[in-house]
Amino acid sequence: MNVSLEQLEAFVTTVDAGSFSAAARRLGRAQSAISTHVANLEVDLGVVLFVRTGRTPVLSVDGERLLREARVVLDRREHLIGVARSLESGVENKLVVAIDELYPEHALGPVFAEFAQVFPHVEMEILFPLMEDVGQLVRDGAAQLGVMWQQNRMLPELAFRTIDRVPLKLVCGRNHPLAQGGPVALEDLKRHRQILVAARGQERERHYLRVAGEVWWVESHWVILELVRHGIGWAFVSDHVLAASPAAPDIVALTQQFDAGDRLVPLAVVWHAKGSHGVAARWLLQRFCKKEGDF
Repeated sequence: MNVSLEQLEAFVTTVDAGSFSAAARRLGRAQSAISTHVANLEVDLGVVLFVRTGRTPVLSVDGERLLREARVVLDRREHLIGVARSLESGVENKLVVAIDELYPEHALGPVFAEFAQVFPHVEMEILFPLMEDVGQLVRDGAAQLGVMWQQNRMLPELAFRTIDRVPLKLVCGRNHPLAQGGPVALEDLKRHRQILVAARGQERERHYLRVAGEVWWVESHWVILELVRHGIGWAFVSDHVLAASPAAPDIVALTQQFDAGDRLVPLAVVWHAKGSHGVAARWLLQRFCKKEGDF
């Protein structure tokens, strides 16, 4: 059995155009060539694709079934050509991006939707580590780009650019002692357990928001809210995580005596300072740096 792409193209185009002559005009070929391709395809496959009793060919039952398969093969041919052209122009085959959970999910959708349109053939892997773990993945070459909490002391191998600031709210459960009074003082916070997000690395930066003497470290913003909900401690959490959490109705945002408004945490996009990026990575880097208002 020797089936060619030209035969499949003649078959599918005949169906779409409605006749052999119309298919020939669409493909810029002689009608006899189209008819021959289809006839040879029938011989090679051992089935009748068209019933030719009328003036125009009509798909047979077998032809209807094989038409779907033929379209898949031709679609994959176009995909292969598109991937090859993409690689030829310097576009990467795959990108790995590491993003801290502090970056709002609703802001990710538009970024990656646009990326998928501009680079339809790039395979994407999106990781969600925490804090300095993002920087370590980029430093070690496991990710080409990262978006992370901008630390006071960034890893020396990283280049970075601040892209925005995420507000963190001071919260506790409705039945927590801190929720029973008015604005809380710094000394009030020190007397109660604090729940802090913890990366797996043991960098000092994770102590940036530490206030209380007694602390629980948790590797998930979402689990932190569940613990806060049950009165285990208080925490600083971002608006978008709080809004999307099922624990939100049982959580209270506290007013601080010592700090006006929410605490702002800077987010930065990071990349290896000595690395080189392809077209897709450079585009994504610029897209993350494009400010479109507050998160």
